[in-house]
Amino acid sequence: MLFKGTLLIFLFFSGTLIAQERFVVYFDNNKFELNPSELVKLDKWILENKTSKIISITGSTDEIGSLGYNDTLSKKRVNFIYSKVIGKLKIREDFKTISLGEKGATSDNNAENRKAVIHYLLEKDLPMEEEILGIKKKEIKEEKPKPEIVYPEKLVFENPNGTKSEFKLDRAFMKKVGEAKSGEKLIIENLNFVINTFAVVNESRGKLYELLLVLQKNPSLKIEIQGHICCMSIDRADLSTQRAKALYNFLLNQNISKDRLSYKGFGSSQPIYALPEKNEQERAANRRVEIFIVNK
Repeated sequence: MLFKGTLLIFLFFSGTLIAQERFVVYFDNNKFELNPSELVKLDKWILENKTSKIISITGSTDEIGSLGYNDTLSKKRVNFIYSKVIGKLKIREDFKTISLGEKGATSDNNAENRKAVIHYLLEKDLPMEEEILGIKKKEIKEEKPKPEIVYPEKLVFENPNGTKSEFKLDRAFMKKVGEAKSGEKLIIENLNFVINTFAVVNESRGKLYELLLVLQKNPSLKIEIQGHICCMSIDRADLSTQRAKALYNFLLNQNISKDRLSYKGFGSSQPIYALPEKNEQERAANRRVEIFIVNK
């Protein structure tokens, strides 16, 4: 993988990297393979640096020839050195090969510009590797687990006449709604209405408070209340919408923000069982209110 650019050049030549080592080999004119003496020099360095770690390899050329030719030659020199060290020495995972071409010609002596430089760290410096390379360690923020929401098993209300009303609550249902993901849909079981009306029967009023508690304890939760009817193909009285709206109004009256609520009636367009239903069990399943999780 080959990279070029002032940012990379600055990274590997910055004076702040004082503990970074350099090893240089030189190439003959127009050659990308080392001559025998330079190859011996490289092999000797490899043997002496079995515990070192290579950071990068930078290649350059003299200024003789075209820019395109020199860039290609520089890349070939880098690749040649890489082929000699791969598998023999440690190399950083984010290792870079940098082709400078004739832009790396910093000497008046052309022979000194035809080179490849191996940037590496000695074993003694490896414990400070990130610091030497100027790499800031990412702070790992430990996410504290959210405390589990505990829902009550029952609610007791004192009526204006001094009597008390007690509602047994379905904790499993509340937990399920509170943990549901966006796009999920849940049926409110045992929510019944007075026949042909949108009035909730007294025995089912606890279901309204279950939904209220979930919304109170999950302030980012947004829902759509969806009503469905059974038995008839056309909802002439728009009963499915009126029943969904009844829950909507209850929650508004309990100070749940309007921005978190919406409602919609589907009539019998989304039956669980095909119409006409075969029995009361199928009619009861189709006659339902569902909660659609809009957002968590």
